[in-house]
Amino acid sequence: MPPAGSLVFFKKEGLAVFLIPPLPGRRRIGILGGSFNPAHEGHLHIARQAMIHARLDQLWLMVSPGNPLKAPAGMAPFAARLASARKIADGRRIVATDIEKRLGTIYTVDTMAALRRRYPGQQFVWLMGADNLAQLPRWGRWMRIAAAMPILVLPRPGQTRRALSGQAAHRLARHRLPARAGVCLATAAPPAWILLPVRENASSATALRQRLAAEIL
Repeated sequence: MPPAGSLVFFKKEGLAVFLIPPLPGRRRIGILGGSFNPAHEGHLHIARQAMIHARLDQLWLMVSPGNPLKAPAGMAPFAARLASARKIADGRRIVATDIEKRLGTIYTVDTMAALRRRYPGQQFVWLMGADNLAQLPRWGRWMRIAAAMPILVLPRPGQTRRALSGQAAHRLARHRLPARAGVCLATAAPPAWILLPVRENASSATALRQRLAAEIL
């Protein structure tokens, strides 16, 4: 049997499937959802910073089967995106998972609710880059998202100031906690959020795809 909380990997109908068994006791788990088209150093930077500053026991790279706000054109197959997330994960504390696909949810608020039902004893922290905080009002039922889980926001080049002056930051201003409260964010009652003042990482999936395309030509 694998160690408690470790990644379980098998293949089903040719698709790599990553299951995360229920963790013993109460754990602090960070959720970094995204297309991972492909996963890159920027995702790993966010994951590592969150692990340190929010004292997380585990972090899940949750690969989305589809993003309602992104056009399907240029989106790699799900299996390829999941595989790219697995490459940057360590398989124990940072794990890649297809759980959103298996839950059958599309919208973040529904995914959050499903995760809480499946793992009722765990303390979740939702991670997002400042670019996602800026566009959060475009997400379905976004105020319910803020009320579902504590949120850890990581700075993104050229996006952080815009995010802090945006609608979501203003609506949620009274629920913002100081950065030093990151150590207890997982236990904070939502809505609660922190902007973590750490080094920005300029890596982006778009730039990576463009570079890989140029190398092929």
